[in-house]
Amino acid sequence: MTPASQYLIQLAQQITQPYTNLPTLKAAMITGSAAKGLADQYSDIDMTMYYTDQLPEEEELAAIRTGLGGSERRWVIGDRSAGSFAEAYGLHGIEIQIGHTLVEKWEETIAFVHSAEEVDTTAQKAMEGALACQTLYGEAYIDQWKAQIAQFPPELGRAMVEKNLQFFAIWGLEPHFRTRDATIWYHQILVETAQRLVAVLAGLNHLYFTTFQFKRQGRFIEQMKLKPDNFAARLNTLFSAERAVVLPELEALVAETIALVETHMPDVDTSKAKARLGWRQESWEMVA
Repeated sequence: MTPASQYLIQLAQQITQPYTNLPTLKAAMITGSAAKGLADQYSDIDMTMYYTDQLPEEEELAAIRTGLGGSERRWVIGDRSAGSFAEAYGLHGIEIQIGHTLVEKWEETIAFVHSAEEVDTTAQKAMEGALACQTLYGEAYIDQWKAQIAQFPPELGRAMVEKNLQFFAIWGLEPHFRTRDATIWYHQILVETAQRLVAVLAGLNHLYFTTFQFKRQGRFIEQMKLKPDNFAARLNTLFSAERAVVLPELEALVAETIALVETHMPDVDTSKAKARLGWRQESWEMVA
């Protein structure tokens, strides 16, 4: 654990203390880079407070911020009336981001993610964060949620694979890019394809994944038992090498990922994804 992580966790513990005086607070956690032990001196503090019955009043939250010596709010997102919102304020030069959520709302979110109704929901980031969190208050609640989230539903993994097993065959357009001014589109396709590759592999490996603020990709990929050889380094190559190298490598990564799906999820239909492997756009000639 980095010294910055230790410092931020200790500060989060101090910040949590006045919130524990709120009668409806049941649990609190710190997530993000600090909880994972990876924070540096540019990191912020990500925390979530969980309440029963009702969220604290605005006056109560303002009093706590003032008592801590925090700044005025920098931003607020979410819908208090729906049972969950987040705020941010400054303290000792650090941005303190705190989510305030009803226990019932949080448990509904866990159930929604596990239902696989919407596999690209950003709520998957909350699942991944909770698994790696450090408990600040309400250990029994946090342990219960961690155990529940750790039971990754196989049907969610399959849905993630099926949703993302579709790749634009950019590898067949290499001559096209020699004469087109399409730099942004080219890189957009690279990003989207890389995200789909990671999503498919996350589904195969039963890992929560969302493209929203996807950071620490090397660490994430290290958790995967099923992946193409040297996947992390090859993924990075897509954004640093020349196009003549990138496009064949991208096609190879897609082919190897499809092969992994066929081996480990043989009931998933890969025919459409495989159909574009080996495809190349042909030129044509004008006929008199």
